[in-house]
Amino acid sequence: MTGVQTCALPIFGNTTPAAVLIGLLAGALPDTVTGTGAGLPADQLPHKTAIVTAAMDRVAGVDDPWELLAEVGGLEIAAMAGLYIAAAAAGVPYVIDGVIAASAACIADALAPGTAARGLAGHLSTEPAAAVALKHLDLDPLLDLGLRLGEGTGACLAIPLVQAAARALSGMADLPET
Repeated sequence: MTGVQTCALPIFGNTTPAAVLIGLLAGALPDTVTGTGAGLPADQLPHKTAIVTAAMDRVAGVDDPWELLAEVGGLEIAAMAGLYIAAAAAGVPYVIDGVIAASAACIADALAPGTAARGLAGHLSTEPAAAVALKHLDLDPLLDLGLRLGEGTGACLAIPLVQAAARALSGMADLPET
């Protein structure tokens, strides 16, 4: 195929592009954002770190978040970033669940600064890039239960907490001023 580049390195799951994007946007080193994902054997971590390093090196100097997303992101990251931007523009809070969602929040905030201010970090994933992303976005996780799963697990656990906080804020009587 003409004009199509292929990668000779094995492809890992979606935690790999998430680590690359977070590393680039947060200015973090590959070994600080690369984790084992959802089941990579520990002895394969150096290989995955090498892939993250190679991807970060390949797009070093690219400042345009659209180009970064096109070069190293996935469709799921792009879709979530668009959702976050639309939610923030509409004044609707959204829950960030896990490292893939955190990479989307980093892209969204780079594309539309201030988007992260509407986000709630549902939980702190054990993936190293998650903590880097949340720090970059200045977000504190609602829960830290040592979860590695994404797929909405942290959000499902965090939503009742958010609902309780909303009920407390809207239903609490004001104390009289003295």
